[in-house]
Amino acid sequence: MTNDPIAQFKENAKKGWATFVPMEIYTCGPAAQLAVFAGVKSGQRVLDVGCGTGVVALACARAGAHVTGLDLTPELIARARENATIAGVEIDWKEGDAEALPFEDASFDVVVSQFGHMFAPRPDVVVKEMLRVLKKGGTVAFATWPPELYTGRMFACVGKYAPPPPPGVAPPVQWGNVETVRERLGSAVTNIHFDRGTLESRYPSPKHVRALMEGGVGPVMKLVQGLASDPPKLADFRRELDAITDLYWDNARNVLRQDYLHTRATKA
Repeated sequence: MTNDPIAQFKENAKKGWATFVPMEIYTCGPAAQLAVFAGVKSGQRVLDVGCGTGVVALACARAGAHVTGLDLTPELIARARENATIAGVEIDWKEGDAEALPFEDASFDVVVSQFGHMFAPRPDVVVKEMLRVLKKGGTVAFATWPPELYTGRMFACVGKYAPPPPPGVAPPVQWGNVETVRERLGSAVTNIHFDRGTLESRYPSPKHVRALMEGGVGPVMKLVQGLASDPPKLADFRRELDAITDLYWDNARNVLRQDYLHTRATKA
């Protein structure tokens, strides 16, 4: 085990997200919207950072772009390869770290990320890397979860019950705050633009939402495993998470509403 807390944090994340594959179906709609929002065009070189199972990369490739997808978790890259084969598109898949992108400077016309780069522990490092590999005048575009809406509140609930992260690790949902995003991108970009998107997911019941998260969303799954020895605390967490879910649940349609933030900017 490494003595570097950031390296250990990444190793835990790498393992924690390995079970995400069943959740990919819910991210397909936003993936297509992000490709459109980013203005991806045929012939462009596109990098998808934190690509997961590749749903955004596939959308970009189907638009005619030359796409590279990168993720920390090998199980997700394996699923991404399978998805590309099914879709009949060629994509270059890389297992790698968003904070140390294995590409030359100014290699891409567009850099995108859907709910991916936001989980890198150090925002300043991941921003520097994403912009380093982007050409001058190129587009960076990403989707993130606002802290005040469903998914942001869900992660805050997890953080309340989980051990604190190492020093220097920023909460992922800070990437959903417009002013924070402006500050982090700073003078390195121009033409910054924000928009909102909505993900509506269908489940048989609100408690199915939690059950699926406990089996597929890394931070939730890890927390539940850690609380197994403290049943009262685990019960409190589950009640609190269910209460948050109820606030965003449409009982007439069996739909959970998750709103997210779109950001797009041009490298200065």
